[in-house]
Amino acid sequence: MKKLVLLLFTAILFSNTINAQLKPVKYADGNQQLNGLFIKSAKKSANNPGILLLPAWLGIDNASKGIAEELSKLGYNVFIADIYGEGNYPKNTSESGKIAGHYKQNYKEYQKRINLALQELIKAGANADNIAAIGYCFGGTGVLEAARAHINVKGVASFHGGLGRDATRPTEPITAKVLICHGADDPFESKEEITAFQQEMRDTKADWQMIYYANAVHSFTNPEAGNDNSKGAAYNETAAKRSFAHLQLFLNEVLKK
Repeated sequence: MKKLVLLLFTAILFSNTINAQLKPVKYADGNQQLNGLFIKSAKKSANNPGILLLPAWLGIDNASKGIAEELSKLGYNVFIADIYGEGNYPKNTSESGKIAGHYKQNYKEYQKRINLALQELIKAGANADNIAAIGYCFGGTGVLEAARAHINVKGVASFHGGLGRDATRPTEPITAKVLICHGADDPFESKEEITAFQQEMRDTKADWQMIYYANAVHSFTNPEAGNDNSKGAAYNETAAKRSFAHLQLFLNEVLKK
């Protein structure tokens, strides 16, 4: 009898849990091949919530993969976007700065690549009306561009992302909810840029929140960023854990599980 109960329990457990792993997805922007990664939710849900993840300026990295896997365990379908495309991946931070700078300046190209990745997330099974976008560093800039472009996401969360924006650009109301997780000592965002961003949020009547983390600089969520704050970019375990907890609260608010 005990064996039968155990077998039934195991069957129920596995019927509600999906073996989740990152899977390569090839897609395209015209003739440019793009290589994203998708991971299915480890939990069944009638609402099929999705998360579009925009990685930092080196492209799809270990940090973004690890975050995608954790979010899958929490019940989200996750797609990691490839913004650069086959043959254009940077080999170092110098190359990253140049190519990321191109997309920041040519923001409509960035918005297009984000939307293409979003469509792949939907094709993979996420509910088109139940998706949030999250991004790190360069990707944090990207999710704000998704909100500005009115790409169909319920909310966007930016972690140590660039907040700067050309002041001559027109502004429109932002309907996606916005979460900004920011290192209190991040040297790469000036007070002027932060002030301008906050004013943009007010002008666009956005539902926004900005959380500062003490003793945290740029890249505070990335374990591979080292631990020397004097370099301007470093991992901060406390800030990383707190920001992930804040992300979960945000996702619980904007998405249906």
